[in-house]
Amino acid sequence: MEKPKPMPHPDFTVVIPARYASSRLPGKPLLDMAGKPMIQHVWEQAQKSRAGQVVIATDDQRIAEAAEHFGAQICMTRSDHPSGTDRLQEVAEQLQLDDQAIIVNVQGDEPLIPPALINQVAENLAAQPEASIATLSEPITEIAAVFNPNIVKVVSDKQGLALYFSRSPQPWARDHFIDKGRGHHQPDALPPGIHYQRHIGLYAYYTRFLNQYVTWPPAPIEEAEHLEQLRALWNGHRIHVAQACEHHPHGVDTESDYLRVKSHLEKQT
Repeated sequence: MEKPKPMPHPDFTVVIPARYASSRLPGKPLLDMAGKPMIQHVWEQAQKSRAGQVVIATDDQRIAEAAEHFGAQICMTRSDHPSGTDRLQEVAEQLQLDDQAIIVNVQGDEPLIPPALINQVAENLAAQPEASIATLSEPITEIAAVFNPNIVKVVSDKQGLALYFSRSPQPWARDHFIDKGRGHHQPDALPPGIHYQRHIGLYAYYTRFLNQYVTWPPAPIEEAEHLEQLRALWNGHRIHVAQACEHHPHGVDTESDYLRVKSHLEKQT
């Protein structure tokens, strides 16, 4: 019997949104890490993926000049976008990508992003005709993470399609999380038999989806949770979720994150 031929790798574009303003770390994309601005490390990791092109999208001339210096392709975008997804759509429009084009959104504060994860989300989207978006998750192993609102939980069906994303514990293990004497409490261990998943904010989209997304008003559940991906579910689109093929290192959100990643990169040079 003839073996099935492997699926060809899809063509895709990586877009790295990079904003100068940050409430916790102003100028974050330009922070020095081992002699390079952080955005350069992100760009270099994306360049190692199978992307046909890697584009840095920014509304700030300082970031654009730094990116030009290390040879990146740049797309200057408007400064009034309400969300990162809206910025991606403008990039797709400027690049004149067709409706079937796949765009992978790599955050500009992830200098350690594994190229394999970028390839994985693009390939997963191409292999899932019912999905408009593909993203990744990894197992949660500590009960504190389940109750941490800064860690987004995702629940999927048996086909790997997302049912919901939330900052609260999902699924809610009623018998484990409610003590008859004390009511709602945080237990000391994960409930048995439930596999909690942390959402990884790496996405692959079809351009046609992005063109629709920007026409929709924010969804009530999106505004409640402050999670943009819920707008897609609210409007009937499917999101494919797979476990990451490699560990996803934490990005740079705070000064302590910056110092940790900076030290790691300096040890490698």
